[in-house]
Amino acid sequence: MWSRDRWREMFLTLRKNKLRTALSGFTVAMGIFIFVLLFGFGNGLKNAFEEFFLDDSTNTIWLYPGQTEKPFRGFKAKRRIIFKNNDLTDIEQNFPFFIDYITPRISRGALVKHGKESNNYTVRAVAPGHQYAEKTIVTKGRYINESDVNDKTKYATIGRLVERDLFGTKTALGNHIDIGGISFKVIGVFKDEGGDNEERLIYIPYTTRQRIEKSNDRIDQIILAFRPELGYAGAMSLEKKLNTFMRKKHNIAPNDRRGIFVRNVAADLKQSQQFASVLQIIVTFVGLGTLLAGIIGISNIMVFVVKERTKELGIRKAIGATPKAVVGMILHESIFITALSGYVGLLTGVGVLALIGDSLEEFFIINPYIGTNTAVGATMILILFGAIAGYIPARRAAKIKPIIALRDE
Repeated sequence: MWSRDRWREMFLTLRKNKLRTALSGFTVAMGIFIFVLLFGFGNGLKNAFEEFFLDDSTNTIWLYPGQTEKPFRGFKAKRRIIFKNNDLTDIEQNFPFFIDYITPRISRGALVKHGKESNNYTVRAVAPGHQYAEKTIVTKGRYINESDVNDKTKYATIGRLVERDLFGTKTALGNHIDIGGISFKVIGVFKDEGGDNEERLIYIPYTTRQRIEKSNDRIDQIILAFRPELGYAGAMSLEKKLNTFMRKKHNIAPNDRRGIFVRNVAADLKQSQQFASVLQIIVTFVGLGTLLAGIIGISNIMVFVVKERTKELGIRKAIGATPKAVVGMILHESIFITALSGYVGLLTGVGVLALIGDSLEEFFIINPYIGTNTAVGATMILILFGAIAGYIPARRAAKIKPIIALRDE
């Protein structure tokens, strides 16, 4: 069936029918190409969601104070809730077996100077645990530690771009910077996968910020990390208990939606992953529809090809060709066109995805790709159906009597 004469005959037939061959191949290649592209975009969308959330630790719960909208226990509505240092202590004491670390955050904007250079940056006053919550990577020196918090030191860990802006090519480590009129010693430089905005931040001890602001003990928000072994169900249970505890402590009605806000990153991540997975399924179905359209297209073309060659097949049978030989000839041609065109479409699609890279990041598609098994599997399916598409009309044609085939117009 796969003799040299068969190959020579097949190529001769393809050269004589270039347009027909080109249309057949284009239909298959386009089907695979679009499938690869759509499936890759689905994966790129999923990457975007994961990158957005995985920039920070995913086992964290964030607590934000708000303003009450309902009176409760003798307190009036529209009361501003204020978190203080004792909230940190109370949470640690009441949930010791669930919490990995806890940190406050106080954010302020400030004009920062060094020598003749100056710029405005966000200064975050935090505890050591904040490094893990934000996945901050210290490249020089160190991060804020417990001693800095206890001693209320005027130390700062600055972002990579802050160092570049204020110090140029020189190192910032060990030098002093002016933050809002107060001198701080740079003890560390960090980078962050979150991008340029994250690397233009400055971290100082939260107790130092509180001392600067008239020795108050207020904090803007609380970030705590639960133990990873709790899992999703445990994280949701802890969120509920924390919410109830903080509402009771600050006299906030249980159904007051604005008194306190709780953000569970684990819940956000799971919802986003589910959403991205649903979108990927939709995109996959669209891709499969495109693949199906390619299958239908090649089927129609093969039916036309066999119909067009009915008289030729009649002559072949009249001079002794068996039905098996007729079917094998058409099947050989069908598989060859489908396989070659399929892999051209596959390689083109994969190449386009590689060229796209991060260029569609603004459309929430990052590093689109398709797995090798998925791509090859889709191509093999198309080849299989291409073979079936050629076999069915070929088998029907092989059964036609030579005299009838020769009369075909």
